[in-house]
Amino acid sequence: MDLDIAAVARLTGVTSRTLRHYDAIGLLTPARTGHDGRRFYGDAQLLRLQHILVLRELEVPLDTIASIVDTDDATLTSALMRDHHVALLARRDRFAALAETVERTITRIEKGLPMTADDMFEGFDHTAYEPEARERWGDDAVARSNAAWASLDKADQRAHLAEHEAIAEALGRLAAADADPASDEVQALVARHHAWVSLFWTPGREAYTGLGATYADDARFRATYDKHGDGTAVLLRDAIAVYAQSLHD
Repeated sequence: MDLDIAAVARLTGVTSRTLRHYDAIGLLTPARTGHDGRRFYGDAQLLRLQHILVLRELEVPLDTIASIVDTDDATLTSALMRDHHVALLARRDRFAALAETVERTITRIEKGLPMTADDMFEGFDHTAYEPEARERWGDDAVARSNAAWASLDKADQRAHLAEHEAIAEALGRLAAADADPASDEVQALVARHHAWVSLFWTPGREAYTGLGATYADDARFRATYDKHGDGTAVLLRDAIAVYAQSLHD
C-alpha cells in the first residue's frame, strides 16, 4: 500500500495540514516524499497513524503519544494496542449506558413517571480527576482502571463505593479518638483501603505513599475524608505511610 497525503486525508479524516504537522514534529514521517513534495505513506506508516488516532480518541496528549508509539517492538505494540482496545470497549459500553439512561429519562418525562437520583445518573462516569491521574500515573494505568470499573456490574460498583464509605467513616471515628496511625485497628483499615484501591491499580510503596499525601494535601480529596471528621485525611495519610513500608515498588 502506498498512498499519497491527499488519499490518507480522505481515508482517515485527518487533514493534510495535520499530517504535515505530524511530520514536522517527528510523530509520523512519511515513507517517502515525491519529487513534487507530495508525501506518501506505506503500511507501516498507516499502522502507526491508526495507533496515533486511537490514542487521540482516548484524549492522550501528543507528547505522550510519541513516547507510546515510538517502539520497534511488535510484541510491545501489540500489548499496548490491547490495552487501548480495552479502553475503547469501556468507553463504548459507557456511552451505551448513558444512551439508555437518557432514553429512560425521556420516557419518564413524557409519561410523568418519577425517577430516582440513582436512575438519573446511572452510567455517568465520575472521572473529574482523570487528567491529573493520567499525569501522575500514565495513560495505560488510567485506561486499565476505567476498564476495570466498567467491567463491574451495578451491584459490584455500589458495593465498591460502599466499602470506601465504610472505611472513611471508621477512620473518622478513630481520628476523633486521636488514634495512633500505626495501631492495629488503623492499619487494618488501611489494608482494606489498599485492597479497595487495588481493584483497579495496585500501588507500590512510593505510589501508595504519594496517594496518601494527595488525600491530605489536596483540598478536594481532603474534603472527601474530612466530611467524616476533621483530621481523617491526615490520619489516612500517616497510616498509609506506615503501611506502605511493607510494600514493594
